[in-house]
Amino acid sequence: MPDRTDYSALIAGHTVIIEMINSGDAGLPVLNRLLRMAQPALGAAGMAFVEFAPSGGRVIAATGAAEWIVGRPVPANDPATTCLLSGPRVRCVRTDQLTNQLAVELAGRGLLRMVVSRAELGGHTVGSLHALYPADAEEPSTEERGVVAYLGTCIAHMYGDHSRLPVQGDDPTVGTRADGPDLRDALDQQRHDRERDLFVAVTSHELRTPVTVIKGYADTLNDHWESLGEADRRQAARVIGQRANELARLLDRLLSSAAEVWPGDGPPAPFDFAETLRVAVANLPADLRRRATLQVPADLPRAVGHRQSLATVLTELVTNAGKYSPPGSPIEISAAADGRTVSLQVSDRGIGIHPDHVERAFERFWQGDSGDRRRYPGTGLGLYLVRRIVEQQNGWVFLRPRTGGGTVAEMRLPSR
Repeated sequence: MPDRTDYSALIAGHTVIIEMINSGDAGLPVLNRLLRMAQPALGAAGMAFVEFAPSGGRVIAATGAAEWIVGRPVPANDPATTCLLSGPRVRCVRTDQLTNQLAVELAGRGLLRMVVSRAELGGHTVGSLHALYPADAEEPSTEERGVVAYLGTCIAHMYGDHSRLPVQGDDPTVGTRADGPDLRDALDQQRHDRERDLFVAVTSHELRTPVTVIKGYADTLNDHWESLGEADRRQAARVIGQRANELARLLDRLLSSAAEVWPGDGPPAPFDFAETLRVAVANLPADLRRRATLQVPADLPRAVGHRQSLATVLTELVTNAGKYSPPGSPIEISAAADGRTVSLQVSDRGIGIHPDHVERAFERFWQGDSGDRRRYPGTGLGLYLVRRIVEQQNGWVFLRPRTGGGTVAEMRLPSR
C-alpha cells in the first residue's frame, strides 16, 4: 500500500467520471469506472460494491483480485453483514476475523484487510464499498479511510440522482422517503400488480404461437388426411411434437417460477462436474448441439451442488445464447477451476448485453424489448430460474459483455 493516496490519479479519474455523467452515461458503466479508478489510486488489490435492496444484497461491481465475486449474493441477515451495516460508517476489518463464507474465501485468497464504507442516502444504506488489501499491506491510514468514505458518498449520490441505479429490481431507497412504510406497502402492491399483468401478457404471448401451430397442423391432418402423402403426415406430426415440447417446457418454467424451492434431491453434494457437463451438452436440443463446442480441462475438480440441475442450467444458458446470436454462429461452452470454485462459461457472438442489463436480465419476466413487436421471443423466466437454482446450491451466476462482441454467462459452484 502506498504511503499516501495518489491524489493526482484520483482527481484525473474523477474528472473522467464526471465527463461520462455529463455525456449521459450512468449506472453500472460509471460505477465500474469509478472502482477501476479507485483501485490503483488507493493501492488496493481489488474493489467491490455491494448493492442492498429489501430482498438482500448482491455484488454488482468488482475489480482486480475481487472481480470473481461479481454477481455473488450477500444475505442481509448474515451476522457479518449485519455487523458491517451498523456502527461506524467506515471501518477497517480483517476478513479472517469474519465468519461468513465470502469472507472465508477472500481470506483464503490472501485478501485479509478490507476498508468498508457504507453508501447512505437519507440515513438509509443503499450499498457498501469495499477496498481489499493483501496480508502484507500496512494498516490503512485515516486518510485512506476518508477517501473510501468519500467514494461511498459519491456512489450514494448516484442513487439519489436516479442514474439507472439501483441495479437490482427492488428499490433500496424506499426507506429514505417520507412515510416510508406506507409507501413501501403501496410499492409492494404495485409490484405484485405489475408482475400479475406481466404474467398474463407474457404467458399469452408465448402460448399463442405454439397453440396456433398445433391447432393448424391438427386441423390439416383431420381435414386432409387422405390427400396428404406419408411424408407430409410425418412432417405434421413432427411439428406438432416439437410445439408440444415447447408448451411443456414453458409450463415447467411457469410452475418452477411460482415454487419457493427448486426440487433438488437433498443438500448439495460432490459430483463429477466434467462428466455431468459432457452428458448435458450431448442432450442439448439438436439445433443448439450442432452450434456448441465444449472445452473441459482434464483435471477439473468435483463440484458441490445438485448434479441433476446442471442440465437445466446449461440448457437455459445455451438457449439464451442461441436466441440472441445469428443462426449457425458458434456457442462456446467451457469449464474451469480456481481452487475454490468450478465454473461454467457459455459464450456467444450475438448482439451482446448492455452493461446496465447484466443484473436486470435475471429479473422475473424482464425483457430487453417488450410488446407484440419484440424481436426475440421468450418468457423472461430462463435466467431468473437459473439464478434461483444456482444460488440454492451456494453458487452464483452473472453475465458480462464478451470481448469482441456477444455475451458471456458464467456460473460458479463450490468445488471439492
